[in-house]
Amino acid sequence: MAAATGGGPGTERTRLASSGARAVTLRQLSTQPRADVWKGNIFLAVVLLAVTLALAGLAAIILQAAIEGAPAFSTKLFTNGPSTINPEDAGFRPALIGTLYLILGVIFLVVPLGVAAAVYLEEYADGERWWNRTVELNVQNLAGVPSIIYGILGLAFIVRGPLDLGFILAAGSLTLALLVLPTVILASREAIRAVPPSIREGSLALGATQWQTIRRQVLPAAIPGVVTGVILAISRAIGETAPLLLVGAATFVTFNPTFTGDNGYSALPVLIFNYASRPQEEFRVLAAAGVIVMLIALLAMNSFAIWLRNRYEQQW
Repeated sequence: MAAATGGGPGTERTRLASSGARAVTLRQLSTQPRADVWKGNIFLAVVLLAVTLALAGLAAIILQAAIEGAPAFSTKLFTNGPSTINPEDAGFRPALIGTLYLILGVIFLVVPLGVAAAVYLEEYADGERWWNRTVELNVQNLAGVPSIIYGILGLAFIVRGPLDLGFILAAGSLTLALLVLPTVILASREAIRAVPPSIREGSLALGATQWQTIRRQVLPAAIPGVVTGVILAISRAIGETAPLLLVGAATFVTFNPTFTGDNGYSALPVLIFNYASRPQEEFRVLAAAGVIVMLIALLAMNSFAIWLRNRYEQQW
């Protein structure tokens, strides 16, 4: 009866021996040498310490700016223009409007250009071609170029030179767009690369063309990563000062700028630098309050981008 059913003491002992051997093998493979465990723990502690120090330094800077700028913080910072005579009534309205125009121009330029370049490099470009390798190498190298170089480039080719736009706000947007375009391209490429190949294969198997697959399957799935790259680009562009000084951003503007007006424009980091360089203590307090204004503007734009990213993640 035991032989017919495949049971019996022998079969049970074989099953127990197999289970024991499997457990010993798994435990042996999962066990790390003591030295490796210590090295891993030390590395984790160093990483946590570095992150803690970075966050603590950032929090200290923001707290110092908030404490120093608290006496000047009011609605006048958002509604009044700058002043060199009465710092109590001075504000950042023209610089705030100029910054919003600059960032909107950057977004409208870098999103289509960056995504299109990422789609071409990731989906269409042949890596064996020398010109595609040259483009990829240049994109990676341009991401680490100092911002002042882009300011010189904008002055030579956008403000003057071939485009000859003059010292207008649109020239500032173009210059900042060139500055952050490599970041958007690299982030978009990583987002597109992260889309599972099975999605592409399934779409192509159902008869869709490559462009239909990219437009209806790949890009919607990659939107959260693309938006993350745009957030990083905005965070860098909004705090840049050196390129704007070279392409016409004035340090003192009392009127609301326009995108194509040739009578000058300003931006928050430029005006903050102007106030911080003055010897009067009142202007330094105003500069500290301007840092909080710039952080509020940055958080507002990033919050909208994060909301948009989360919405697409839920839909997908």
